[in-house]
Amino acid sequence: MPDTPSDVKIIVNRNASLKVEGDVPLVDHEGNVIETPEGRYFLCRCGESSRKPFCDGTHKRCDFDGTLAERG
Repeated sequence: MPDTPSDVKIIVNRNASLKVEGDVPLVDHEGNVIETPEGRYFLCRCGESSRKPFCDGTHKRCDFDGTLAERG
């Protein structure tokens, strides 16, 4: 696995989005770079956002359960 700079972090928010901090490029399935805000951005986990792949807060209004599988 390549080295990851210490200033890069992906935070799994409880029952919410993924918070991406640092200079992390976002690339689609065809290799095209998706423009992101500088410094941090939030990715949808609930699948209901109208701004996919970005979070628009819809997880607050749907029955999204972001509980992660237990580690074994």
